Amino acid sequence: MKNKRQWFIVMLAILSIALMACGSNDELPDVEQDTGDEEALGDLEERDTLIMATSADFPPFETRNTEGEIVGFDIDLAEHIADELGYDLEIRDMNFDGLIGALQAGRADMVLSGMSATDSRRENVDFSIEYNRSGEMFVTQQDSDVTSIEDLEGKTVGVQLGTIQQEGAELLQEDYDFEIHTLDEAQALIQELLSNRIDVAYLDKEVALGFIDAQDLTGFDDPTTASPGMAVAFPKGSELVEDVNNVLEQAMESGWLEDLQKEWLTQQD
Repeated sequence: MKNKRQWFIVMLAILSIALMACGSNDELPDVEQDTGDEEALGDLEERDTLIMATSADFPPFETRNTEGEIVGFDIDLAEHIADELGYDLEIRDMNFDGLIGALQAGRADMVLSGMSATDSRRENVDFSIEYNRSGEMFVTQQDSDVTSIEDLEGKTVGVQLGTIQQEGAELLQEDYDFEIHTLDEAQALIQELLSNRIDVAYLDKEVALGFIDAQDLTGFDDPTTASPGMAVAFPKGSELVEDVNNVLEQAMESGWLEDLQKEWLTQQD
């Protein structure tokens, strides 16, 4: 059950080396992206394909493998949902901070992207029941003098734009005097950390543990937060919410979801 996790750690190391060599995301291999110019989707009842939006830079939940395919925990879960509901699945990749906008513009039926079901997001989208809960973690280099939250004073903390970690860092900044550095991709945060352009990366714990293993980094849990779990996001009023909740409940009851967590997630030993 551990082979997907082992593959994911090896792949993170390869991708991080590529990032360091390129020095810029613009020099990475071409990746198909949602441009924002797509027309709104038609009525779901008249289609046989579910359109899922994600930000494929958040391993092990969603990332690109060496062949450029989008893989991960959320991808397997989305394929299961689509199959159970009798649909094909199409995945559209975009920046994380554009996912909710894609739902609001009718360019996606659902989002699976390690997205936490926060109250602020609920103002703009509907959510399924939670399917995973990770928590947050601060990641540093092995020789860092940052070993606790108090050590953040005067440091530069990197976060992914539009994430719950950005919200959390902004709240922590009220009590600890540090600078926040935002980037579009989680993998780019690790590049910045390895290049000493930031002192700390603040990430979802599951994602952080993968980078720690792949890059011989270290870190510590955020003791201050109890963030909401991850859930599938939908446009407001979507008819899919109830159907997807039924699929998730059945996956929990049958043990299918637990098996998927054991395949992909470090904390599920």
